[in-house]
Amino acid sequence: MSNVVSRLAGRRALRAAAAGAVALGLLLWWLLPLGDAPPSGTMTLSTGTRAGVYQKYGALLRAELDEDMPDLKVRLLTSAGSQQNVKRVATGQADFAIAAADAVETYRLLGLPGAESLRGVARLYDDYVQLVVVPGSDVRSVADLRGKRVAIGPPNSGVRLIADRVLRAAGIDPEKDISPQADGIDTGPERLGKDLDAFFWSGGLPTDGLNTLAERSALRFVPIEDELVTKLHRQGGATRYYRARNMPESAYPVIQNGTSVPTMAVSNVLITRADLDPRLVEWVTRTVLQSRDGIGRHVHSAQLVDLRTAIYTDPLALHEGARRYYRSVKP
Repeated sequence: MSNVVSRLAGRRALRAAAAGAVALGLLLWWLLPLGDAPPSGTMTLSTGTRAGVYQKYGALLRAELDEDMPDLKVRLLTSAGSQQNVKRVATGQADFAIAAADAVETYRLLGLPGAESLRGVARLYDDYVQLVVVPGSDVRSVADLRGKRVAIGPPNSGVRLIADRVLRAAGIDPEKDISPQADGIDTGPERLGKDLDAFFWSGGLPTDGLNTLAERSALRFVPIEDELVTKLHRQGGATRYYRARNMPESAYPVIQNGTSVPTMAVSNVLITRADLDPRLVEWVTRTVLQSRDGIGRHVHSAQLVDLRTAIYTDPLALHEGARRYYRSVKP
């Protein structure tokens, strides 16, 4: 009898082990795209300016990619921002980049080199337009910027693209009616109240460069009212990606004193080119989605990266590698 019991127990153990192996295999199939070994080689990711969210997000994403693909060397490139990032990917100077949807669409509508090769990987998070002055400033609206020294972002940045459009919607010629300055989030905060009256920034919430300044200086946000967004929409083209939004009071508690700020937002997209290896793009897509919580602990806006919305990379079609990943995890 003991031998029979022993054999039965052995069979049960074998069945349990087999079931465990199947479960492990399924888990590995889900975790490892196509069941392949991780890609190797080199890839380049174009990010943004120092103290901006693009740069910080890119550095944290590289750490996650290093962990998932230890034989892949990820090189980061700082940049002026969205416009330069789109051009770099389209012309082969970078493999991946973060860019605002309006900058991507502008590049496409202008028919610039390589525009037809651009593809989407994932929708990430929203940038909010932030117009900043010192508390005692007489600037209460965008129209009040006339005659002022205003930082509108570096050439080829997403900030410059948006600031120019917002100013024109308010009846201000950015070349004639203000003293335009080319500062971004890396230099604009330091000059505010000295030789700058205001500066534009477009970035995820919150942005480290503004948080740092708020800790030692008083600031105030100037509202961008709904009617300006409506005027922008009437222009057509890439302006359809602007949405009227309120910057929540929790974004910069020290500055906002419990009040939200009317402004506008535009979505960010991780982009690549059609000729990138689908297997590499699939792995990158997987890392972007599965690293959300880890990166989100350091970059608050990254917490908004979500599988349900990541596939909406308008105005770009999904890269085949990204499509494979989304299909593999579809319920």
